Amino acid sequence: MSLLKKLAGQTALYGLSSMIGRAINFLLVPVYTSLLLPAEYGIVTELYAYAAFFNILYLFGMETTYFRFANKKDADESHIFNHVNTQVLFGSFIISAIVFFITPQIAAYLSIDNENKTAADFSAYIYYIVLILFTDAALSIAFARLRMRNKAFWFASVKLMNIGITVLLNIVLLWGIPLLLRSNSVTEETKQFILTWYDPNDLVSYIFISNLVANLLQLPFLLKAFAGFKFVWDTYLYKPMLVYALPLMVMGMAGMINEMLDRLILRELLPDDFYPGSTKMHALGVYGACYKLSMFMTLAIQAFRYAAEPFFFSKAEDKNSPQLFADIMKWFVLVCLLIFLGVSLNMDIVKHFLGNNAFWEGLAIVPILLLANLFLGVYYNLAIWFKLTDKTYWGIYISLFGAALTISGNILLIPLMGYMGAAYVTLVCYAAMALCSYVLGHKYYPIPYQILKMGMWIVTASGLVYLSRYLSADNFVSKLLINNSIIIIWLGIILLLEKRFKRLKA
Repeated sequence: MSLLKKLAGQTALYGLSSMIGRAINFLLVPVYTSLLLPAEYGIVTELYAYAAFFNILYLFGMETTYFRFANKKDADESHIFNHVNTQVLFGSFIISAIVFFITPQIAAYLSIDNENKTAADFSAYIYYIVLILFTDAALSIAFARLRMRNKAFWFASVKLMNIGITVLLNIVLLWGIPLLLRSNSVTEETKQFILTWYDPNDLVSYIFISNLVANLLQLPFLLKAFAGFKFVWDTYLYKPMLVYALPLMVMGMAGMINEMLDRLILRELLPDDFYPGSTKMHALGVYGACYKLSMFMTLAIQAFRYAAEPFFFSKAEDKNSPQLFADIMKWFVLVCLLIFLGVSLNMDIVKHFLGNNAFWEGLAIVPILLLANLFLGVYYNLAIWFKLTDKTYWGIYISLFGAALTISGNILLIPLMGYMGAAYVTLVCYAAMALCSYVLGHKYYPIPYQILKMGMWIVTASGLVYLSRYLSADNFVSKLLINNSIIIIWLGIILLLEKRFKRLKA
């Protein structure tokens, strides 16, 4: 139990930065949705989706590779750090140079069907995205080193600072300066000076600029993590690291297809006038904004992964680790289901985070995406078996299987169901991947997961969310009280049964 408490404590610290940071960052959603048209928000959604794919290429599995090789017996952590960092910086520079070179062609393609933005606008956006990706990659192994050294507090502090600066710059650049320009108390000379470097008609640019500046300001606070760094290219380490990392990169890319492909191809597959009176970019903006509401599940999973990955590797040789991993999975699923119920049954409150009710038309996808991300978290837990046994090629097969489901499912369902089809495909994909990983893991690295119990929890929670749609209440407050009472009763029954089971087992 002490080990579980240690993991929970580190997860809380990593989660603090992730949860508070994302919560603060989430407050930008009403800012974006109130200042940007759905079509403009669609541009942000689309470009950040492309950035997510390129982030995989920039890192090519080196974070996990660093953990694996630095934890090996008699490993020289400093040398491993130097070599991995050198690889990431060199690869990131090459990729950035290539993208910069072909940016005009990419921008010309992306600007098609965007009446309010030119190819020149998109070129500027792409340059910003590339610089954001490069700075992310350049600092990623330093952050991994903090995790390796259990510096969770420092990690959380820098991440929170990054989020805080990003939010502050967004508020100043998207809301504060336009307010100044409209103010009668500001002189015309001051307004003219501001307009020499500020374009009030291109708020999208300032979203990316805010992100880039915040990234750059992290560097001074990571200098200790970079202490002793020098460029090293170890030909002896290069091949085994590449063999280990390449499957992780392919797996990550396939995983990103599962996560982001819907936002990249939605406007391509959506029939004209599928949503009467709305453009395809409008639909993408609605889908992207409502997708943000599933971030409550995503941030919990991310916080858990930050702490769990190095923890799992450090306990790999422990004879009691299978039971420990099974217990971790059980409590992980329970916490995620509470998030699923909490958000889904309080949608009447949560929806107001979208500043413009024009985005509310897509709220039906939120419970589906929350449940989908729960299964993704289960898959991340299950995937530890092929990382610990160095059978990462299985991760490729499972991820490619998921990618095939995502591609074929979106091609089939988006023309028929719009973004609801994309949401259902995401759920089916992640559930199928979790099932595959469990079956294979049971063969190669048996862990006594309580599948039936967790399955019953998921089924009952999903049933409650489904039945809540037919719940009638006299008023808004009554409905919230009933829904949250249902959550408390559901949790109470589970904990009571767990306590009774533990007594019987003892």
